[in-house]
Amino acid sequence: MAINTLEYAKIFQTELDKKMLETATSAWMESNAGQVKYNGGDEVRIPTISLVGLGDYDRDNGYKQGAVTLGYETRKMTMDRGRAFMLDAMDVDETNFVVAAGMVMGEFQRIEVVPEVDAYRYSAIYKAAGADHQTTYTAAAASIMDSLDADITAIQDEIGDTEPLVVIISRKVHAILNAAKNVDRYINVAEFQNGAVSTKVKTFNDIPLLDVPSARFKSAYTFDAGATKNAGGFAAADGAVDMNWIVIARRAPIAVSKQDKVRIFTPDTYQNANAWKLDYRKYHDLWIKDNALDAVRVNAPAKA
Repeated sequence: MAINTLEYAKIFQTELDKKMLETATSAWMESNAGQVKYNGGDEVRIPTISLVGLGDYDRDNGYKQGAVTLGYETRKMTMDRGRAFMLDAMDVDETNFVVAAGMVMGEFQRIEVVPEVDAYRYSAIYKAAGADHQTTYTAAAASIMDSLDADITAIQDEIGDTEPLVVIISRKVHAILNAAKNVDRYINVAEFQNGAVSTKVKTFNDIPLLDVPSARFKSAYTFDAGATKNAGGFAAADGAVDMNWIVIARRAPIAVSKQDKVRIFTPDTYQNANAWKLDYRKYHDLWIKDNALDAVRVNAPAKA
C-alpha cells in the first residue's frame, strides 16, 4: 500500500502546532496576529489607526470635521529557522514510523523550538521597548513590590487602568516577590488563557503573573550559537542581562508564525541515505506597533 507522506506531514504539523500553543509561555501573544495581513514573502502589514480629539460644537455650523487615518506599518519577519532529521530505515519501517517520528519531532518541539521562540519574543520586546520604556532595578524582597507597582502605575498612567495587563516575570524574580513582606495581601489566583490552554495563574493586584524560566528571559540572544553552524540552537548574547519582568498590555505584542512546515521523504524517495528524512521549518517574528509602546515597561538590572 502506498505511503501517503502528505497525510503524515499534516498529522505532525497539526500536533506540533498544538504542542506549541500548549507549552510556549508566550503562546497568548499569537491571538493578536489576526489583524496582520500577509501576502507571502517576508513582509507583513499591521493596521494602524489615527484619530483627532473632540472639538467645540458650533450652534450655527454644527460639528467640526474629524480626521480618521487608516494605514499600515510594514514589518519584516526575520526568524527563518529549520532543521532536518533522518531516521534509518533499519530502525524505522512504515508500521512504526508515526510513533518514532512523532516522538522525535515532539521532543524537538518541546526541548528546542518552544524555548527558542519564547526567548526570541521576550528579547524582541526588550529591544522594542528601548531606553524610553525600560526601568532598572536589582530585585530584593524589601523593595520588589514597590518597584513592580511603579512600573504598573506608569503604564496605567499612560493608557488608563481598564485595559488588561500582564506581568511576565522571571521565575527566579518571582521567588523573590513571594518572599516580600505582606505580599499575600496583593496575590490572588485567576484563570488565564495562554494560547489553547486555560490555566490558573497567580495575580498581583489582579494582574496575571506569567512565570518564565530565566534562561528564556534575557535581553539578547544569538542564534545558531553552537561551535559550528550545524550545532544550531540559541544562547545568551555577550553582555545580555537577565530581565526581571515585562509589564505589558495584552493587545501590544503581535506574534506571528507564517511557515510551520513539515516535509517527509520515504527511504525510497530520499536519495542520500536509506532513511526517512523529516524537514521542519518555522518562520516567525514579533512586533509591537509604534503607538503601543506606551503599554510596555521592561525591567532589568543595570548593565555592569
